[in-house]
Amino acid sequence: MSTVFIRQATYEMATIRGTVAEMLSSAEAPAIRPGSRVLIKPNFLQPAPPQKAVTTHPSILRAAVEFALDQGARVQIADSPATGSFTKLLKKGGYTESLKGLEVTIGPFERTTLVDVGEPFGTIDVASDALEADVVINLAKLKTHAQMMLTLGVKNLFGCIVGLEKPKWHMRTGVDRHMFGRLIVSVYEAVKPAYTIVDGILAMEGQGPGKSGTPRELGLLFGGRDAHAVDHVICLQVGMDPETLETQCNAREMGIYDGSVHVNGDLAILDDFQFPELGTLTMGPDFLGRFVRRFVIQQPTVNNQICKLCGECWKYCPAEAISYTDRGISFNTDTCIRCYCCLEVCPHAAIRARQPLAGSIIEWLRSKF
Repeated sequence: MSTVFIRQATYEMATIRGTVAEMLSSAEAPAIRPGSRVLIKPNFLQPAPPQKAVTTHPSILRAAVEFALDQGARVQIADSPATGSFTKLLKKGGYTESLKGLEVTIGPFERTTLVDVGEPFGTIDVASDALEADVVINLAKLKTHAQMMLTLGVKNLFGCIVGLEKPKWHMRTGVDRHMFGRLIVSVYEAVKPAYTIVDGILAMEGQGPGKSGTPRELGLLFGGRDAHAVDHVICLQVGMDPETLETQCNAREMGIYDGSVHVNGDLAILDDFQFPELGTLTMGPDFLGRFVRRFVIQQPTVNNQICKLCGECWKYCPAEAISYTDRGISFNTDTCIRCYCCLEVCPHAAIRARQPLAGSIIEWLRSKF
C-alpha cells in the first residue's frame, strides 16, 4: 500500500522548501546518494507565466533541485515542451530567475532510446536522459485536460516522448481515449519515476491543459512514490471517481495498481471543481460515425478575433485537420480525432471545445430520462 502526502502549501520559498523536503525524505522516497544522477521532470507544456497555472511552479522546481543538490547529486532538469522555444519558456515561466545560483543542467529532451513496452504498442522512442538517470523526480501540475479529463502525475511522463513523436502517437491511438490512457501508462512504467509531486497550489480547472483553462487556487501539494496512487487521491480530492480516469482504469487492468492507498494528510473533497465536458467518441457505421462526429460530439472551435495565425495548432495537429487562410483557421470535423492538441498548444487561448446543438440536446435529454 502506497502512502500519499497531502499538504497545505503556498509558493513562498520559506515554506515550500520544507514541504518538498518532507516528501522527498519520507520513508518511501528514493535514496539520493552523493554523485548520483537525478533527473527532474517538470510540466513544461509551453511558455506561460506562473499565474496561468500551465506549468509546474518555479518555487517547487527550485525546492526539489535544492533538496537533490543537498544530497550531493548531479541534477538535470528536462522536458519536451509542445510549443515555444525552451529559452522563452524558462524566461516567461520564471525559471531563469528562480534557478539562479544553482548548479544544475537544464534543457529539452533530445536523445531517445527504443523501449519495448509490450502489446499493443511494441517499441516506443523514450527520452534517453529519463531512462539513464539514477533517480527520476516527477514534478507534475494538477490540471484539467480536454481529452483525458485530468493531467496529473502519470500523464506528466508522456512528456518523455520527444518532440513531434507525441502527436504521432496521438494519431495512432486516434479517438480511443482508453487506448491513449494505456499508452500513457506504458510510458510511465518505462520511465518509472522514483517519486512524484503534483503542484495543486494553483491548479487549473475548465478547458485545460493550456491557456484556455482557468487557474484555481487549491493551496495543496501532493506527493508519493507511486503516481498511480497520487492520481487516485487527487481524483478523490477534486470530486471525481478515480475509475473514470483512463490512466487509472488501465493501471488496474494491467495489474499495476490495485487501488489501495494510505493518505497522510487531510482529504477534503471538493464539490465544485470544474471539469471539461468530454463528448462520447462514438464508433459505428461510417454514415452514423460521420453524423455523430459532425453534429453530436464536442469539436474544437476558434475565436478568430483572438487567433493570431501563429501556426502552432496546424503544425502540431496529428490528423492534419486544420486549414487556414488570412481570415482565420477552420477544422475538418470528419478527420479531426478530438485529441485537442490544438487547444493544448494554442498560446493565445483562442481555441476551445464546443458541443454542437444536437449534442447538447441529446445530453439534456439523457439528463432528464
